[in-house]
Amino acid sequence: MRVLVVEDDPDLNRQLKAALTDAGYAVDAALDGEEGHFLGSTEPYDAVVLDIGLPKMDGLRVLEEWRRGGRRFPVLLLTARDRWSDKVQGFDAGADDYVPKPFHMEEILARLRALVRRAAGHTTSELACGTVRLDTRTGRVSVDGNPVKLTSHEYRLLSYLMHHQGRVVSRTELVEHLYDQDFDRDSNTVEVFVGRIRKKLGVDLIQTVRGLGYVAMPPETKA
Repeated sequence: MRVLVVEDDPDLNRQLKAALTDAGYAVDAALDGEEGHFLGSTEPYDAVVLDIGLPKMDGLRVLEEWRRGGRRFPVLLLTARDRWSDKVQGFDAGADDYVPKPFHMEEILARLRALVRRAAGHTTSELACGTVRLDTRTGRVSVDGNPVKLTSHEYRLLSYLMHHQGRVVSRTELVEHLYDQDFDRDSNTVEVFVGRIRKKLGVDLIQTVRGLGYVAMPPETKA
C-alpha cells in the first residue's frame, strides 16, 4: 500500500513517514500544499495524510482540487484547529476522517488502516482468502493458523492483492502501489516476489492471468 504524507512541519513529517514505513507502507512526503497537490494529482495513492495549515496552498483547497479532479483515494486530515466548524469544512471538502493535533501515532495508523480497508470493501482488520489470513494491525500472515514470515515488499504485495482479492491486478498497478516515487522501479521484481510468496505460503492463492497480471482468490474458486 502506498501513502502520501503532506505536512509542513519537518519533524512531524519525518515522524509520520518513519512510522508509516515501519507499518509496511510505501511512503511519499511533501512539505507544502503545491507539492502535495501535484503528487496527489499524478500518483496513485491508497490513502493520504493531509495537514490543513499548509504553505503555498491550503490543505482544504488541495483536497477540493483533488476531488474536483476525480481523485478518490481516502484522505485523513490533520489540523491544529479543533473547532467543530473546521471539521465540517474538512468533511464538506471531501475528507474521510479527521484527527486534531497533538495525536498519538498509533491512532493515525489505526485510522489509516480503517480507511484503506473500507475503500477496498473490507469491514475487519483481518483479511481472509482461503486458508490464508493477513492481520493488517500486526502485519502477521498465517496459513491454516501457522505463521508465515514475509519480507516488507512481499507483505506489501500480498496485502495489496488480498485487499483487492478477486480482481486482476496488473504488474504496472502493483509496481505503482508497492514503491515510493524514489524507488528504482522494475516490474520484473514483481514476478520474483510473487514466486517467493507462493513458495512461502505453500498454497495456490495467487493466480497468474496471462497478459493481464495477478489475482488472489481461494484455490476452490479458480476457473
